[in-house]
Amino acid sequence: MAATKNHDYHLVDPDPWPLIGSFSAFALFGGLVMWLHDNRFGPFVCIAGLIGVLITMASWWGNTIKEAHQGYHTPVVQLHLRYGMILFIASEVMFFLAWFWAYFDASLFPSSAEVIGGVWPPKGQNVLDPFGFPLLNTLILLCSGTTVTYAHHSLIHGDREGLKLGLLMTVLLGVLFTSIQAYEYMHAPFAFKQANGGTIYGSTFFMATGFHGFHVIVGTIFLTVCLIRAWKGDFTPKQHFGFEAAAWYWHFVDVVWLFLFVSIYVWGGWGAPHAG
Repeated sequence: MAATKNHDYHLVDPDPWPLIGSFSAFALFGGLVMWLHDNRFGPFVCIAGLIGVLITMASWWGNTIKEAHQGYHTPVVQLHLRYGMILFIASEVMFFLAWFWAYFDASLFPSSAEVIGGVWPPKGQNVLDPFGFPLLNTLILLCSGTTVTYAHHSLIHGDREGLKLGLLMTVLLGVLFTSIQAYEYMHAPFAFKQANGGTIYGSTFFMATGFHGFHVIVGTIFLTVCLIRAWKGDFTPKQHFGFEAAAWYWHFVDVVWLFLFVSIYVWGGWGAPHAG
């Protein structure tokens, strides 16, 4: 019989969400550009695109969850999903490499930019005390890596209460990290743009740590969805790729922060006066 399935692969059914997601992403990006150029229709196009992207994400991933429940995620399919997540994290590594490159290009060769006085940090630049809130946030993320690992081991050993507790603690720690970073940004002694009195120090600092903060928010949402699914009874010791992908992403965020803390907060601000 031609329709008989004799392989372990999942040939997905036709789905409108890739097309809808493409148009939504185009509207989101185009609307943002229009907004930045003071086009009166820009905000509406941008918001419409954002709503479309969010609906696409929820619907498309919802379909993926249904496929898992229907048994389409065979061991071969799960392996390929893991390959996909590994490649995604690799692309994220390259993304952060760009910001680290910009930071080290300015900090290792300060003489190439006369405006910063030939030294790093720039002359007269106050910096954040690395052993205050930054160190606290480092401890928070390290603890969150422990709690998400606890949740994973609980799931593997059939302890669903431990799974839910570990996920809840990780989500709360993620929210706490974001709250502390927001407070830190509000009291930073330097600005992002030179027009507001900032320098290349502030620009590279906010771009690198800000994008990391965005990834923490995404990871917190990722884990929150996993927590909701855990409460609904999803995930089994043998099939829990959705949670595993979230855990991988969270550990990646942890590692990036360690590099940021050491290179930008500790080494990058060495010898400069701390903000009062």
